[in-house]
Amino acid sequence: MQPLKYLTHYSQEIRNQVENLIADNTLGDHLRKKYSDIHPYSTDKSLYDYVMELKNAHLRSCSPISKVLYDTKIRDLHSALGTHTFVSRVQGGKLKAKNEIRISHFFKKVPEPFLRMIVTHELAHLKEKEHNKAFYKLCSHIEPAYHQLEFDVRLYLTYCESNAGLY
Repeated sequence: MQPLKYLTHYSQEIRNQVENLIADNTLGDHLRKKYSDIHPYSTDKSLYDYVMELKNAHLRSCSPISKVLYDTKIRDLHSALGTHTFVSRVQGGKLKAKNEIRISHFFKKVPEPFLRMIVTHELAHLKEKEHNKAFYKLCSHIEPAYHQLEFDVRLYLTYCESNAGLY
C-alpha cells in the first residue's frame, strides 16, 4: 500500500483506520454517504460571489479581494489546494495592494463543504499570514467544522489518488 501522504501528521491509529477503509474498498462509500452533492460554483464568477458572501459574513473589515478564480496551474495538491497572494504595485505616486485567491481547479467538482473549507483557509490568510494558533482559531470562527472538513478533504484526496489517479 502506498503511503498516506495527505495524512502524515495524523496518528498511526487514524492512518491504520484509513488503510483499512482503502483495503476494504469502502473509503469512497464512506465519503459519498457523508458528502453526496457537488457544489454549483463551477465558474470563476460564481466562485467569486461565493467567496465574497463568506468574506462579508465573517471578515467584513478585512482588505478587499480583487480576484478569485479556479487555477489550473495548482497541480501539486500535496503542497497547495489554494493560494492567497498579496500583490503590491506602484501606480503613480501611490502604492496599491490587491488580494487574490486562487483555488485549484480540482475543487470545481467536489462537495460544497470541501470548497468551503478551502475558501475558509484562504480567507483566514487575509488576517493571519502564518499557519499559527490564531490562524486556525480564525478558521474555526469562519467555519466551526473546519478541522473535521480539513480531515475529510485529506481523506477525499487520498481516495482520489488511490483509486482514480485524477492528477
